[in-house]
Order: sequence, then C-alpha cells, then structure tokens
Amino acid sequence: MTTKPKARKFRIRRAAPMTGASAAPGDADNGGETAPDPRAQAPDPQPAPSGAARQAAATGDVSSASQVQGDNTIDAIRQEGLTGRQLRMARRVAQKHNLPATSDFDAVRLLRAKGIDPFQRSNMLELVVPQAGAEQHEGGAPDAFASLPGAAGGAGAGAAENRVQLPQTVPVKKQQLPSTEVSPADRRAQEMFNIQRDIARRRRRKTGILLVRLAFFVMLPTFLAGYYFYAIATPMYATKSEFLIIQNEGSGGAGPLGGLLPTQFATNSDSIAVQGFLQSKDAMLRLDRDVGFKSHFTQDWIDPIQRLGENPTNEEAYKVFKKNVKIGYDPTEGMIRMEVAAADPEVSAQFARQLINYAEERVNNLSQQKREDQMRDAREGFDRAESERREAQEALVRLQIEGSTLDPEGVIASLRTQISTLETQIIEKEIELASLLNNARPNQSRVDGARGTLDILKVQLGLLNNKMTDVSRGENSLAELAARIQIAQADLAARDMMMQSALQQMEQSRVEASRQVRYLTVAVDPIASQEPSYPRAFENTILAFLVFAGIYLMISLTASILREQVTS
Repeated sequence: MTTKPKARKFRIRRAAPMTGASAAPGDADNGGETAPDPRAQAPDPQPAPSGAARQAAATGDVSSASQVQGDNTIDAIRQEGLTGRQLRMARRVAQKHNLPATSDFDAVRLLRAKGIDPFQRSNMLELVVPQAGAEQHEGGAPDAFASLPGAAGGAGAGAAENRVQLPQTVPVKKQQLPSTEVSPADRRAQEMFNIQRDIARRRRRKTGILLVRLAFFVMLPTFLAGYYFYAIATPMYATKSEFLIIQNEGSGGAGPLGGLLPTQFATNSDSIAVQGFLQSKDAMLRLDRDVGFKSHFTQDWIDPIQRLGENPTNEEAYKVFKKNVKIGYDPTEGMIRMEVAAADPEVSAQFARQLINYAEERVNNLSQQKREDQMRDAREGFDRAESERREAQEALVRLQIEGSTLDPEGVIASLRTQISTLETQIIEKEIELASLLNNARPNQSRVDGARGTLDILKVQLGLLNNKMTDVSRGENSLAELAARIQIAQADLAARDMMMQSALQQMEQSRVEASRQVRYLTVAVDPIASQEPSYPRAFENTILAFLVFAGIYLMISLTASILREQVTS
C-alpha cells in the first residue's frame, strides 16, 4: 500500500528573542513571536538554506532528525487507514518483542523499524539495502521509512548499506488519479453482492424453468380437460330413485290379516344381494335386451369419449353401464339409492324403472326356493306320518277280526270273574254241607241236595278252568291275541302322536314361509330431469388440475431422489 508523501518537519525552540536582522522573514511578520508549530502546517519542500539562515537556526532549540522522522512516520501510519484490529495486533506484537511503544501507531513504527511486519503471521524479516540517495524522493520529500532511530542524517553510503530497512514506498504526486486498491471491507461487500446477484439470477432461472414445466405438464392438460368439459362433453341427464326391501313378520294364527300387518327392514344380506345384481353384467344384458342400452349410447351425437363403438362388446358396454348407473346402500336406514344417467331424460327414467322391476323380481326370488323347500319337507313328513297311522289302524282291525271279538281282554276278565264266583259258591256249599253233617241226626235230603249242588258247582268250575286254559294256551289263544292287539294299539297311539307333530311342523313351516316373504317398496319414484346433471365442468376441471399436479409432484420428487442417490 502506498503512503502519501510528507514534507520534512522541524521543531524550533527559541532560547532568546531574535533580532530583526537575524529573524526570518516569516518571524518578522509575527512581530518577533515564536514560530508556529510545524505539526499544524507542513511547509512545502524548499531548497537548502543559505548561510544566514543556518546561522539564525543555530541560535534556537531544534529537534533532532530522528525525532522529526519518527513523528513523520507516525503521521504516515495514521493516514494508512489501519483498522482497530490491526492496531491491537501491532500493540501485542510490540509487547511480545519488548518494544517501548507509547501508542498503537508508535508500535507499528517500532516494529517496522525492526524489520517486523505486524500484520503477517509469519513475521519474516525483509532485508532491503537502500541505494545511495534513497533518503529523499522526488521533490526533496523524506522517505517515511528511511532510517532507523539511531542513524544520523548525514550518514554515508557505507552506513546506509549496513542499515536494515523495510521496502520503500512509492511517492505520490499531487496531481494523481485515485488508487485502484479497494479496502478489504469493500472487497468483501462487493464479493457478497456478486454472490447474492448470482444466487438471484440462478433462482430466477430455476423459477422460470419451473414455471415452464408447470405450464407444460399441469396447466396445459388442465386447460384441455376444462375445454372438453365446457365445450365438447355431451350433457347427461340423471334420474334418481330410492327403494327399500321389507319382510313379513306376521303370524298366520293371529287372524285373517295377522301375516300382513307388522313389517321390518330386510337383512343387510338381501339388500347387498340386490345391489350387486343391479350392478352386474346380467342386469346390463337384460336392460339392453328389453330397452336397448347399447343402441342408446352408440348414437352419433354423443361425444367420442362417452360414445360406444359401432358394434360394442359386452365388456365395453358394461364399462359404460358402471359409469352411468350408480347404486349405493345405506345399512343404517336400509335404503338403496340408485342414479341412472343417459343422454336423454326420458330414456334415463325408463332405464331406472326397468332396473327397479328387475330388482323386484330378484327380491321375490331370493327366499322362494327356501320357502318351497321348507314347505315341501314339512308336507312330506306329514304325509308319511299319516300313512303310517293308517297302517297301524288296519293292523289293529285285522287282529280284532281274527279273534272274532273286539275285546279279548274283556272275555278273559269275564272268565276270571265267573271262576271267582263259582269258587265262592263252592266254598259256601262246602261250609253248609259240613254244618249239616255235624248234626247227630242230619236231614238226609238236605245233605244230598247240598252234595249235589256242590258237585254241580265243581263241574262248572272245571269247565271254566278248562276254557281259561284253552284261552291262555295255543297259537290262537285269547291271551296272545290280546297281547298283539295291545301292541297294535300302542303302535297306533304312537302314529297318532307323530301325525300330530307333523301337522304342527307343517303349520309352523307355513308361518315361517310367510315371514320370509320379501317386498320391494319404492320410496322415491324415478322422474325425468329437465336439466343436465353431468358433466360438472368446474368440479371436474379442478379435479383434473389436482390430479395432474399430484402426478407432476410425485415424478419430481422421484427424480430428485434418484438424482441425489446417483450423485452421492
């Protein structure tokens, strides 16, 4: 860094008032007073003084050349524009080298006089041998770093060669352009400004590229989608309807109307089955066969995206069917909501009514097979019990006919009663005969009559016993016939109970079958709309924007992650 050259300064102290003849011309103007301090005003370089001037100067107290040179050096250091950090660094380095510095600038001066650069970390000595006549530059201005403190002003060339000095500064003329050197603070500020400007330029470039990508990948597709929804898409008319499925809970024995009074919502499985049927390909094929679903959507005035081809397949038609027929089921309310869209409002209502008819047929067929199976089983069980009971009755009648009696048990009981009666009479006659024979002179006629009666009773008792024996023994005895009849009667009673149970089961099956009957009740009838419901241009455009923005964001994040993985 170059320093501004300074003129040589002197300090003159007058020991006694000078005479008018020996006073300098400038002193005469001041009335013989002391000359002004040369620190306040530096005179321009003058040629060597004459002999009279030297004689006048010798009479005063003049500072030494080393002191004047030190002051000049400190003034030059002040004008260098050193920062406070550099001055503090110089003071620390001077203290480290035990230099008697009176100020920060004096520390810089002493260090430079010692050949030490206080602002470099290496602290290397730079030895420069000055040439002859290097003490003064052009115009007679003294060098700010000319000599060390112990050097005399009139030292010779040999002494100057042995003197250690710092590099000489370049003299600055009065008429000189500003220096191109920039302070470190300004340089850092300029570099920071350049960096910020470069960052801003790159941000603008990246922002522009991002806007171009968004316009190409998001805005352009969104504009095309909006143009289609607003200008090209064919308006579709939607017909809404609601219906529910209920079942019978009444009891058949509660009266003539007991099976029709109470109802409740059908189970979720039935409603879900109906919903699945209405959204199936079977319903689409029946709708096409009955009212021409395919022919409606193959018309030329429908836009190409919603229109079917010339001869569409069932799969293509089914895709359009699922798009235009929407069915929802609410399990909390048991309500089935259906929305059918078509290019014509009357056709849409016709489609909806036809689908409701299909649903009603399917509801009627849901439990029909179950009810028929249940009633068939109950009827077969009742018929079988009735036939078995009839067989048991016929077997009992045959047994009664074989024994020529209707009640063998009654016959046996009658014989037993007769035998018991004869035995009682025989005992009475034996007692009577014994009482007659106990007399001393018994009546012979009465004794004979008692004996004859007793014999007759015994003969009759024997006949009854023989008859009872014949009834109890043999293959066709009354005992065996009575046992067979008893078994037949027990079998007939069991068959009666079985037939009664089958009759009750059939009645219960009939009641359950009546409870399982399903009914489809239409809550909201399908009515043709007067204004189109689709397409919803604004909502669909916003949805398209969100979809394209999401796709772009996903692709951008994926590309950024892959780029980072590759470059890492």
